[in-house]
Amino acid sequence: MRAMTYDRYGDDDELRMADLPVPKVGPGEVRIRVTRAAVNPVDWKVMSGGLDALMDASFPVIPGWDVAGVVDAVGPDTPELAEGDRVASYARKQIVSAGTFAEYVTVMADDVAAVPDEVGDDVAAALPLTGLTALRVLETLAVTKGDTLLVHAASGGVGYLASQLAVAAGATVLGTASPANHDRLTAIGVTPVAYGEGLHERLTQVAPDGVDAVADLVGGVLDVSLDVLREGGRLASVADPTVEEHGGRWVWVRPDGERLAQLLQEVAAGRLAVEIDRSFALEQVADAFALSRSGSANGKIVIAVTD
Repeated sequence: MRAMTYDRYGDDDELRMADLPVPKVGPGEVRIRVTRAAVNPVDWKVMSGGLDALMDASFPVIPGWDVAGVVDAVGPDTPELAEGDRVASYARKQIVSAGTFAEYVTVMADDVAAVPDEVGDDVAAALPLTGLTALRVLETLAVTKGDTLLVHAASGGVGYLASQLAVAAGATVLGTASPANHDRLTAIGVTPVAYGEGLHERLTQVAPDGVDAVADLVGGVLDVSLDVLREGGRLASVADPTVEEHGGRWVWVRPDGERLAQLLQEVAAGRLAVEIDRSFALEQVADAFALSRSGSANGKIVIAVTD
Protein backbone atom coordinates (compact mmCIF):
# COMPACT_ATOMS: atom_id res chain seq x y z
CA MET A 1 0.00 0.00 0.00
CA ARG A 2 1.04 3.62 -0.48
CA ALA A 3 1.80 5.45 2.74
CA MET A 4 3.43 8.70 3.77
CA THR A 5 6.18 7.95 6.30
CA TYR A 6 9.17 9.31 8.15
CA ASP A 7 12.16 7.33 9.45
CA ARG A 8 13.24 9.66 12.24
CA TYR A 9 12.05 12.74 14.08
CA GLY A 10 12.51 15.99 12.21
CA ASP A 11 10.83 18.51 9.97
CA ASP A 12 8.77 18.11 6.79
CA ASP A 13 11.88 17.13 4.80
CA GLU A 14 11.76 13.74 6.56
CA LEU A 15 8.46 12.80 4.89
CA ARG A 16 8.72 10.08 2.25
CA MET A 17 6.17 8.16 0.17
CA ALA A 18 6.64 4.43 0.77
CA ASP A 19 5.19 1.13 -0.40
CA LEU A 20 4.37 -0.91 2.72
CA PRO A 21 2.54 -4.19 3.40
CA VAL A 22 -1.19 -3.95 3.98
CA PRO A 23 -1.69 -4.29 7.78
CA LYS A 24 -3.03 -7.50 9.30
CA VAL A 25 -6.37 -7.46 11.13
CA GLY A 26 -6.27 -8.73 14.69
CA PRO A 27 -9.06 -9.76 17.09
CA GLY A 28 -11.49 -6.95 17.76
CA GLU A 29 -10.02 -4.86 14.95
CA VAL A 30 -11.22 -3.64 11.59
CA ARG A 31 -9.14 -2.68 8.60
CA ILE A 32 -10.26 0.52 6.91
CA ARG A 33 -9.60 1.38 3.28
CA VAL A 34 -8.82 5.03 3.80
CA THR A 35 -10.62 7.51 1.58
CA ARG A 36 -9.85 10.60 3.63
CA ALA A 37 -7.59 11.52 6.53
CA ALA A 38 -7.24 14.88 8.24
CA VAL A 39 -4.34 16.93 9.54
CA ASN A 40 -4.10 18.07 13.14
CA PRO A 41 -1.25 20.10 14.66
CA VAL A 42 -0.36 17.10 16.81
CA ASP A 43 0.71 15.26 13.64
CA TRP A 44 3.65 17.54 12.91
CA LYS A 45 4.38 18.02 16.62
CA VAL A 46 4.75 14.25 16.96
CA MET A 47 6.98 14.20 13.86
CA SER A 48 9.24 16.82 15.44
CA GLY A 49 9.70 14.62 18.51
CA GLY A 50 7.58 16.91 20.64
CA LEU A 51 5.65 14.06 22.28
CA ASP A 52 8.53 11.61 22.64
CA ALA A 53 8.40 11.98 26.43
CA LEU A 54 4.82 10.70 26.38
CA MET A 55 4.66 8.20 23.54
CA ASP A 56 7.02 5.62 22.09
CA ALA A 57 7.53 5.57 18.32
CA SER A 58 8.26 2.63 16.04
CA PHE A 59 9.90 3.76 12.80
CA PRO A 60 9.04 4.14 10.03
CA VAL A 61 6.08 6.13 11.30
CA ILE A 62 2.94 6.73 9.26
CA PRO A 63 1.50 9.99 10.64
CA GLY A 64 -2.18 10.81 11.01
CA TRP A 65 -4.83 10.09 13.65
CA ASP A 66 -8.09 11.03 11.85
CA VAL A 67 -9.65 8.74 9.26
CA ALA A 68 -12.77 8.11 7.20
CA GLY A 69 -13.24 5.25 4.79
CA VAL A 70 -14.76 1.85 4.20
CA VAL A 71 -14.31 -1.33 6.23
CA ASP A 72 -12.12 -3.61 4.14
CA ALA A 73 -11.87 -6.54 6.57
CA VAL A 74 -12.88 -7.44 10.11
CA GLY A 75 -10.93 -9.42 12.66
CA PRO A 76 -12.28 -12.21 14.87
CA ASP A 77 -15.13 -11.32 17.24
CA THR A 78 -16.16 -8.09 15.53
CA PRO A 79 -19.89 -8.64 14.90
CA GLU A 80 -20.86 -4.99 15.03
CA LEU A 81 -19.10 -4.12 11.75
CA ALA A 82 -18.99 -5.61 8.29
CA GLU A 83 -17.06 -5.19 5.07
CA GLY A 84 -18.36 -2.23 3.11
CA ASP A 85 -19.49 -0.17 6.12
CA ARG A 86 -18.64 3.55 5.90
CA VAL A 87 -16.82 4.49 9.08
CA ALA A 88 -14.71 7.14 10.77
CA SER A 89 -12.34 7.01 13.71
CA TYR A 90 -9.94 8.86 15.94
CA ALA A 91 -7.29 6.22 15.31
CA ARG A 92 -4.61 7.14 17.86
CA LYS A 93 -2.67 4.14 19.14
CA GLN A 94 -0.45 3.72 22.17
CA ILE A 95 2.68 3.52 20.02
CA VAL A 96 3.22 6.08 17.25
CA SER A 97 3.64 4.04 14.09
CA ALA A 98 0.74 2.94 11.87
CA GLY A 99 -1.26 6.10 11.25
CA THR A 100 -3.92 7.14 8.79
CA PHE A 101 -1.92 8.77 5.98
CA ALA A 102 -1.96 5.48 4.12
CA GLU A 103 -4.28 3.46 1.90
CA TYR A 104 -5.17 1.13 4.79
CA VAL A 105 -5.19 1.36 8.58
CA THR A 106 -6.34 -1.01 11.31
CA VAL A 107 -8.38 0.32 14.23
CA MET A 108 -9.99 -1.23 17.29
CA ALA A 109 -13.70 -1.70 16.64
CA ASP A 110 -14.63 0.21 19.80
CA ASP A 111 -12.93 3.30 18.36
CA VAL A 112 -14.93 3.24 15.11
CA ALA A 113 -18.23 4.99 14.32
CA ALA A 114 -20.61 4.48 11.44
CA VAL A 115 -20.85 7.47 9.11
CA PRO A 116 -24.41 8.59 8.28
CA ASP A 117 -25.32 8.91 4.61
CA GLU A 118 -25.75 12.67 5.04
CA VAL A 119 -22.08 13.15 6.03
CA GLY A 120 -19.39 13.21 3.34
CA ASP A 121 -15.98 11.64 3.76
CA ASP A 122 -14.16 14.97 4.04
CA VAL A 123 -16.26 16.04 7.01
CA ALA A 124 -16.23 12.56 8.57
CA ALA A 125 -12.42 12.56 8.51
CA ALA A 126 -12.17 16.12 9.82
CA LEU A 127 -14.38 15.52 12.87
CA PRO A 128 -12.89 12.81 15.13
CA LEU A 129 -9.97 14.38 17.01
CA THR A 130 -11.34 17.91 17.14
CA GLY A 131 -14.90 16.85 17.86
CA LEU A 132 -14.02 14.39 20.61
CA THR A 133 -11.63 16.91 22.16
CA ALA A 134 -14.33 19.59 22.15
CA LEU A 135 -16.82 17.22 23.75
CA ARG A 136 -14.33 16.04 26.37
CA VAL A 137 -13.41 19.60 27.34
CA LEU A 138 -17.04 20.63 27.77
CA GLU A 139 -17.80 17.50 29.81
CA THR A 140 -14.74 18.14 31.97
CA LEU A 141 -15.94 21.70 32.59
CA ALA A 142 -19.54 20.51 33.14
CA VAL A 143 -20.78 23.34 30.93
CA THR A 144 -24.52 23.77 31.25
CA LYS A 145 -27.35 26.18 30.57
CA GLY A 146 -26.75 29.61 32.09
CA ASP A 147 -22.96 29.32 32.27
CA THR A 148 -20.66 31.91 30.79
CA LEU A 149 -17.83 30.08 29.04
CA LEU A 150 -14.62 31.60 27.68
CA VAL A 151 -13.10 29.64 24.78
CA HIS A 152 -9.55 30.55 23.86
CA ALA A 153 -8.92 30.01 20.11
CA ALA A 154 -12.64 29.72 19.42
CA SER A 155 -12.24 29.80 15.65
CA GLY A 156 -9.74 26.93 15.61
CA GLY A 157 -10.55 23.31 14.88
CA VAL A 158 -11.49 22.34 18.44
CA GLY A 159 -12.73 25.76 19.47
CA TYR A 160 -15.21 26.12 16.63
CA LEU A 161 -16.86 22.82 17.53
CA ALA A 162 -16.70 23.40 21.30
CA SER A 163 -18.32 26.80 20.85
CA GLN A 164 -21.21 25.35 18.85
CA LEU A 165 -21.78 22.57 21.36
CA ALA A 166 -21.69 25.01 24.29
CA VAL A 167 -24.14 27.40 22.64
CA ALA A 168 -26.45 24.46 21.96
CA ALA A 169 -26.24 23.55 25.67
CA GLY A 170 -27.50 27.03 26.58
CA ALA A 171 -24.22 28.63 27.64
CA THR A 172 -23.15 32.19 26.88
CA VAL A 173 -19.90 31.80 24.96
CA LEU A 174 -17.09 34.32 24.64
CA GLY A 175 -14.47 33.33 22.08
CA THR A 176 -11.03 34.74 21.44
CA ALA A 177 -10.00 34.93 17.80
CA SER A 178 -8.38 37.22 15.28
CA PRO A 179 -10.71 39.94 13.97
CA ALA A 180 -10.78 38.20 10.58
CA ASN A 181 -12.69 35.33 12.20
CA HIS A 182 -15.14 37.37 14.28
CA ASP A 183 -17.96 37.11 11.76
CA ARG A 184 -17.65 33.31 11.76
CA LEU A 185 -18.05 33.25 15.52
CA THR A 186 -20.92 35.71 15.58
CA ALA A 187 -22.75 33.52 13.06
CA ILE A 188 -22.73 30.57 15.51
CA GLY A 189 -23.84 32.64 18.50
CA VAL A 190 -20.45 33.44 20.05
CA THR A 191 -19.35 36.86 21.31
CA PRO A 192 -15.91 37.32 19.68
CA VAL A 193 -13.02 38.96 21.51
CA ALA A 194 -9.74 39.85 19.81
CA TYR A 195 -6.78 38.06 21.33
CA GLY A 196 -3.40 39.65 21.96
CA GLU A 197 -2.29 42.61 24.05
CA GLY A 198 -5.16 44.09 26.06
CA LEU A 199 -7.16 40.85 26.11
CA HIS A 200 -7.89 41.08 29.83
CA GLU A 201 -9.37 44.54 29.47
CA ARG A 202 -11.54 43.49 26.51
CA LEU A 203 -12.81 40.46 28.41
CA THR A 204 -13.62 42.62 31.42
CA GLN A 205 -15.73 44.84 29.18
CA VAL A 206 -17.86 41.99 27.83
CA ALA A 207 -17.93 39.97 31.08
CA PRO A 208 -17.53 42.43 33.96
CA ASP A 209 -18.59 39.78 36.49
CA GLY A 210 -16.15 37.19 35.15
CA VAL A 211 -16.81 33.78 33.63
CA ASP A 212 -17.88 30.43 35.06
CA ALA A 213 -15.52 28.31 32.98
CA VAL A 214 -12.54 28.62 30.66
CA ALA A 215 -11.56 26.25 27.85
CA ASP A 216 -7.93 26.88 26.94
CA LEU A 217 -7.27 25.41 23.49
CA VAL A 218 -4.09 27.28 22.64
CA GLY A 219 -1.83 27.65 25.72
CA GLY A 220 -0.03 30.71 27.01
CA VAL A 221 -3.19 32.25 28.46
CA LEU A 222 -3.15 30.99 32.04
CA ASP A 223 -2.81 34.39 33.72
CA VAL A 224 -5.71 36.02 31.89
CA SER A 225 -7.82 32.89 32.37
CA LEU A 226 -7.32 32.96 36.12
CA ASP A 227 -7.94 36.70 36.25
CA VAL A 228 -11.38 36.48 34.63
CA LEU A 229 -12.47 33.20 36.24
CA ARG A 230 -15.03 33.64 39.00
CA GLU A 231 -14.39 32.15 42.43
CA GLY A 232 -15.18 28.46 42.20
CA GLY A 233 -14.95 28.55 38.40
CA ARG A 234 -13.70 25.67 36.26
CA LEU A 235 -10.63 25.61 34.05
CA ALA A 236 -9.50 23.05 31.47
CA SER A 237 -6.69 23.11 28.93
CA VAL A 238 -5.59 20.88 26.09
CA ALA A 239 -2.30 22.77 25.74
CA ASP A 240 -1.04 23.72 29.22
CA PRO A 241 -0.61 21.01 31.89
CA THR A 242 0.24 23.66 34.51
CA VAL A 243 -3.48 24.41 34.87
CA GLU A 244 -3.54 21.43 37.24
CA GLU A 245 -1.44 23.47 39.68
CA HIS A 246 -4.37 25.90 39.86
CA GLY A 247 -7.18 23.40 40.27
CA GLY A 248 -7.79 22.96 36.55
CA ARG A 249 -7.70 19.89 34.33
CA TRP A 250 -5.28 19.02 31.54
CA VAL A 251 -7.35 17.20 28.92
CA TRP A 252 -5.97 14.53 26.61
CA VAL A 253 -8.78 13.02 24.59
CA ARG A 254 -9.23 9.27 24.14
CA PRO A 255 -10.54 7.42 21.08
CA ASP A 256 -14.25 6.75 21.58
CA GLY A 257 -16.42 5.31 18.82
CA GLU A 258 -19.67 5.79 20.73
CA ARG A 259 -19.16 9.50 21.34
CA LEU A 260 -17.91 10.00 17.79
CA ALA A 261 -21.12 8.40 16.52
CA GLN A 262 -23.10 10.97 18.55
CA LEU A 263 -21.15 13.82 17.01
CA LEU A 264 -21.63 12.45 13.50
CA GLN A 265 -25.37 12.33 14.11
CA GLU A 266 -25.28 15.99 15.16
CA VAL A 267 -23.52 16.82 11.90
CA ALA A 268 -26.00 14.75 9.89
CA ALA A 269 -28.90 16.61 11.52
CA GLY A 270 -27.40 20.00 10.70
CA ARG A 271 -26.83 20.93 14.33
CA LEU A 272 -23.02 20.88 14.15
CA ALA A 273 -20.96 22.39 11.34
CA VAL A 274 -17.48 21.20 10.41
CA GLU A 275 -15.61 23.59 8.15
CA ILE A 276 -13.03 22.38 5.62
CA ASP A 277 -10.27 24.72 4.46
CA ARG A 278 -8.88 22.62 1.63
CA SER A 279 -7.82 19.15 0.52
CA PHE A 280 -4.38 17.82 -0.41
CA ALA A 281 -3.30 14.61 -2.13
CA LEU A 282 -1.41 12.01 -0.11
CA GLU A 283 1.79 13.06 -1.87
CA GLN A 284 1.28 16.61 -0.57
CA VAL A 285 1.32 15.94 3.17
CA ALA A 286 4.34 18.25 3.57
CA ASP A 287 2.33 21.10 2.03
CA ALA A 288 -0.60 20.28 4.29
CA PHE A 289 1.66 20.33 7.35
CA ALA A 290 3.11 23.69 6.28
CA LEU A 291 -0.38 25.16 6.01
CA SER A 292 -1.37 23.76 9.39
CA ARG A 293 1.79 25.12 10.98
CA SER A 294 1.15 28.57 9.52
CA GLY A 295 -2.10 28.91 11.46
CA SER A 296 -3.79 30.50 8.44
CA ALA A 297 -6.23 27.69 7.62
CA ASN A 298 -9.90 28.53 8.11
CA GLY A 299 -11.18 25.05 8.86
CA LYS A 300 -9.76 21.55 8.78
CA ILE A 301 -7.15 20.33 6.31
CA VAL A 302 -8.04 17.05 4.60
CA ILE A 303 -5.82 14.46 2.93
CA ALA A 304 -7.50 12.75 -0.05
CA VAL A 305 -6.04 9.22 0.00
CA THR A 306 -8.32 7.17 -2.28
CA ASP A 307 -11.73 7.63 -3.93
